[in-house]
Amino acid sequence: MIDPAAPSLAQAKRIVVKIGSALVVDDATAAPRAAWLASVAADVAALRAGGAEVVLVSSGAIALARRALGLTRRTLRLEEKQAAAAVGQIRLAGAWQDALSAHGMNAAQLLLTLEDSEDRRRYLNARATISTLLSLGCVPVINENDTVATAEIRFGDNDRLAARVAEMISADALVLLSDIDGLYTADPRRDPGAAHIPAVDRITDEIMAMGGEPPPGYSSGGMRTKLIAARIATGAGCAMAIALGKRDNPLSALLDGARCTWFLAAPEGRTARKRWIAGSLAPLGALTVDAGAARALARGSSLLPAGVRAVEGSFERGDPLSVRDEAGREVARGLSAYDAEAARLIAGHRSEELEAILGWRGRDEIIHRDDLVLL
Repeated sequence: MIDPAAPSLAQAKRIVVKIGSALVVDDATAAPRAAWLASVAADVAALRAGGAEVVLVSSGAIALARRALGLTRRTLRLEEKQAAAAVGQIRLAGAWQDALSAHGMNAAQLLLTLEDSEDRRRYLNARATISTLLSLGCVPVINENDTVATAEIRFGDNDRLAARVAEMISADALVLLSDIDGLYTADPRRDPGAAHIPAVDRITDEIMAMGGEPPPGYSSGGMRTKLIAARIATGAGCAMAIALGKRDNPLSALLDGARCTWFLAAPEGRTARKRWIAGSLAPLGALTVDAGAARALARGSSLLPAGVRAVEGSFERGDPLSVRDEAGREVARGLSAYDAEAARLIAGHRSEELEAILGWRGRDEIIHRDDLVLL
């Protein structure tokens, strides 16, 4: 169950950090905790200076607006939460922009729903947007889109949202900043004999039972949702840490060896999605590629339009396709970056020609290597 050889944040090149409402919002004033946010921004700047990319998943929108709108009851109706989110998102984004810009970083706001992580086309759109923002040097700040989400399409907590984002962008590490420094065998606030667990290599039923019930207050999370997030993240090949967030510079503290609980990535995690593409999705179309493209795919490259000789079927962006060589042998499967009409127009053309052909600028690849499985 426990492995002392825990990961290190210093090894991660793509990091997702989840931050709860209680850390972002001052409970006494209902205003952003500006000094603490500034310390996190300094940590993010240091991680980026070390070569890492950082994505923030931040709660706090509803909490920032409740008092200003007079919504101080413990339980709010859905439409009241959505109204508070509409007001609070502006304040939350502004707080992060102020903190990050002090270190020369641009904040970018993304609002997601559960459907955005489950629908293939929305998933690809969200992933492409986050990847582009990172390539432009921005720090994406992500929250659930509470203004439009209903009970049926909600994550319900940002722990699970953060895990899905980590899965989506193939992050190396997910850090859940919390009011506790990790997982204990029991709730240490109630059981003085509870022991801290430094590392977990497999999330068993025994581990899940340690999650208990979520605490009262603004937070919709609790240890159980963090363990569910750990199951999602580690299953996707991403290590996860639960670390104390109340201190200043919590990420620097984690780098310096502060006590936390690391959940080790499942060794087979990164290949699970590839297996899903290869075996669980029925192709809705086919691409025939020339010999040069087939050799490039075998070397691990993406499939560019220039190497496509024929397009068959009716499909939309994000749909699964079969990739065949000129002898008709299936050499790969993958998720298309274009619909069938656009794919037919750009087949055989170089990437720099695509905008002139389509009238808009799309992906350089017709199937990106992250969405491609060799057979």
